Formats: sequence, structure tokens, C-alpha cells
Amino acid sequence: MLSDKQIQSVRGVDDIDAARTWLKHRNIADIECIVPDMAGVARGKMMPTEKFFSSSALTMPSSIFAQTISGDYPEDNRSFQHNPTDGDLIFKPDYATLTAVPWESDPTAQLIHDAFNKDGSACEVAPRSILRRILVLYAKEGWKPVIAPEIEFYLVKPNSDPDYPLEPPVGRSGRPEVGRQSYSISALNEFDELIDDIYDLSEAQGLEIDTLIHEEGAAQMEINLRHGDPLELADQVFLFKRTIREAALRHDMYATFMAKPMTLQPGSAMHIHQSVVDVVSGQNIFCDADGGISPLFRYFIGGHQTYMPALTPIMAPFVNSYRRFARNSTAPTNLYWGDDNRTVAFRIPSSDPSARRLENRVPGSDANPYLVIAASLAAGYLGMKNHIEPDEARQTDYSGMVSALPRTMLHAVELFESNLDLIELFGEQFVATYRAIKLEEYETFMSVISAWEREYLLMNV
Repeated sequence: MLSDKQIQSVRGVDDIDAARTWLKHRNIADIECIVPDMAGVARGKMMPTEKFFSSSALTMPSSIFAQTISGDYPEDNRSFQHNPTDGDLIFKPDYATLTAVPWESDPTAQLIHDAFNKDGSACEVAPRSILRRILVLYAKEGWKPVIAPEIEFYLVKPNSDPDYPLEPPVGRSGRPEVGRQSYSISALNEFDELIDDIYDLSEAQGLEIDTLIHEEGAAQMEINLRHGDPLELADQVFLFKRTIREAALRHDMYATFMAKPMTLQPGSAMHIHQSVVDVVSGQNIFCDADGGISPLFRYFIGGHQTYMPALTPIMAPFVNSYRRFARNSTAPTNLYWGDDNRTVAFRIPSSDPSARRLENRVPGSDANPYLVIAASLAAGYLGMKNHIEPDEARQTDYSGMVSALPRTMLHAVELFESNLDLIELFGEQFVATYRAIKLEEYETFMSVISAWEREYLLMNV
């Protein structure tokens, strides 16, 4: 039987019986049964609460994990084949994710599901399964990763015509931002009512915001989440994106997580802070006995430097993502590391030794949080297992360096699909499927003629 405290909890229960009580207490009529697809888009079914509990299993076609961002599907080839019958996968609820959908007019709940094959095994290509797969590797070593994401996004005017550039919205002063206002309180106050809604909707779902700041770009914001379990934090980022979009729509704005939505503005990142604790002792394994940097921390950094180029398709999953990697910008164009240095890809923030962590500054805010966290932890894991030493720490400005990361999706995918260590960690089926999706998206992009081509080629070539 649930206690009063558990019934009042806004997020998560232990099992199906607890879910019944929780939903009945709130008079929930409908449940959104959702699963994040390869792009981090929520897929699933809405069903009445009674039907949810009376159904033996929730099923959806396996093709939901082979869908591109444009709704297309890759063509079959030697390394990737559709399920010929597009048979069903079985989706099982993770009751720890049960929470309300506070923007719905009728009482509605949402519940994230995991995907399984008919034989009961985890679906090899589902993003949540991939993150769980990496976490199992850490658990076998007696390690527990701790992460904290930072997600940047832009508020923009509604834009129904994709041929027109995006513009900053009008705030309460009646004027749009024109300059860069990093950390400005007055610029943040322009959107006080929207920010209040973001906090209220987040609180109603049990999503814990640490801080919200105004970033460098015009109407660009950043939300920092509290550190915790990687899967739980990936779920929170997944739900935060939905929440922020819904809050913005209430105020006649769009919230976009595109990596580079506006030409003359900075890109948007999803920085991932990572530390690892020993399960038995509870100590941060990135510290030695004297509070200095441990060998494992050096290997963790070395793994990031070694594998990040091949992991770029996950960190930068769309053609637009690569526009963010510009010299003399806040986005990294190198693979260096350093103490409190924001011009390198891998930063060690200032902290007490017990809180020592590595900030991966490569991912864009458009990336799938489950895959980004899994990939970043995978790089660190391989570094620690293979004793990969990093180069020397950098203490000067490296923002003007020519990019050491792939500059195009095609190059990134080529590195990803040929890295044997990553194929072993993620599985051949995931790598082949992800590769096929990205190449299909690239072909779709190439079928569109851009404004640049019309501007400079129409009458000149």
C-alpha cells in the first residue's frame, strides 16, 4: 500500500499496483505511453487509463527506431535491412518515470517505456537500451557514473515558412534583443512569465532545475540540471525539451534546440558534466589519495580525446549541427583539455577534489540525450580500460584552432562505422541502423536548394 508521501510524489512509483493508486488519486483519465526514438523525438500511444491496465502488452512497429527526422526510412543495403514484416516490438513501462502532463487540459499522465524483442531481450537499437548497455559495463567494474547536463536553447518568433530566417521574439519591453546579453538578468526578465511557466511545469513533473541563465545569443537560454544518475538525467532532458516547447507556445513563441538556428548567433550546446564513484567506497575515482588527479581520470580524458571524432555523429546528429563548430566561437574546434578552460573540448571545472569532473563541451543541444550520455561515458570507459593517456593540459585560448572534429556528416559517419571498439560497445545492429538513418537524412538535405546557392550561383556561374 502506498504511503501518503508516495501518493503525493509528483514523479515515479515502484510498480504497477502503485501506479494504479497514484493515477486513481489524481483522477487521471489518459496515459501517454512514450518512447524516445533515435532523434530523441517522443513516439508512442495515448490510451485511456483503464485500457492501459487491461492490455497484456503495448506493441509498436520496429520501424520507429529506423525513422529519420523527416519521417523517411533508409533504403535496404548490405549493412542495414528493415524487418521485412515491420514486426512489432514490445514496450514495457518504467514506472519510475510516471508523472503528470501538466499542459494538458484533462488530467493526463506520461510514462516512458523500454523496448524489447519478442524473445524478451532488450531492443538493440533503442536509445534507452544503448545507455543501459553502457551503464552495465560500468557496474561490472564497480563504478557508478554521475552526470549533470546543461542544455541551451533559443526562443524565437513563430515561423511557419522555412524559407524565412528565424528572429528573436519580442519580450515584455516590446522590443526584440539585438545584441548579445550573456548572463544578463534584465534580458532574462524580458521573459519572466515564460520562465515562471517553465518552472511551474517542471515542478509539476518532478524535474529539478538547478539554474536558468541567459546565454550569449539573442534570446538564448541555458538550463542546468542537478547531478545524478545518467538514465534519470537523460529522461529529464527528454522531458525538459517537451516542457520548454510547450511553455513557449503558451506565450506565442517557439523554443528551438537546433544547434545553429540563426546565422549571426552562437550555437546551442548540451554540455555533459561527468564523474565516476566507486560503488563500495562511495569515493570519486577521479581523485587520488592526496586529492590530486588520479590515473583513471587521465585515462577518462584520454578516451574522450581518442574516440570523440568517431562519436561525432551522435554529438552532432544533423547537417545543421556542424554549423556550430566554427572557429573563434564558444563551440569547441579542438580535442584539447584543460583546467577551467572554456576554449577546449574537455574542461575540468573548478571544484573540490571530491567533486572533480570532466565537462564534455562537444555535444549540441539537438542531440539525443540518451545517446550523448552513453557515447560520452563509452569514450571514458574505453579510456580507463585501455589506459589511454591524454596529451598535456592547455591553459591558453584555443578557440581559433582549425577543427580537429569532422566538419561534415559524411566524414563523421565514416569514422563512426569503421571504429571497431565502438562497434563492439554499441553493437553492430545499432551502428548499422544509425549509419543508415544519418545517410538518408543527408540525402534528404542534399535534395533541397539553399538560399546561398540561389544568391551566389544563380547569375554568376
